[in-house]
Amino acid sequence: MYYAYLLECQNDNSWYIGYTNDLKTRVNDHQRGYGCRTTSLKKNWKLIYYEAYLNKADAVGREKFLKSGSGRTYLKKQLRHYFKENTSKPPREKAA
Repeated sequence: MYYAYLLECQNDNSWYIGYTNDLKTRVNDHQRGYGCRTTSLKKNWKLIYYEAYLNKADAVGREKFLKSGSGRTYLKKQLRHYFKENTSKPPREKAA
């Protein structure tokens, strides 16, 4: 199985989107500061969304989409109840 996933930093509500073939281990790695530069600079990451795929190429393609403007819009719609319940706000879009 392969996974496209979304982590939220509980300190500043920023997002990290990635893919992996071992979701539990990868999330633990992010929590310990291992892996990528983005998540190693911040602490307190929480898994808030993931999708499972049988094929690696599908997970990589989905990660790419989720990182796009349309993908982020999709995630904000999908997670609207999460944001209401947790009173967190989705990350602000970068100015063009």
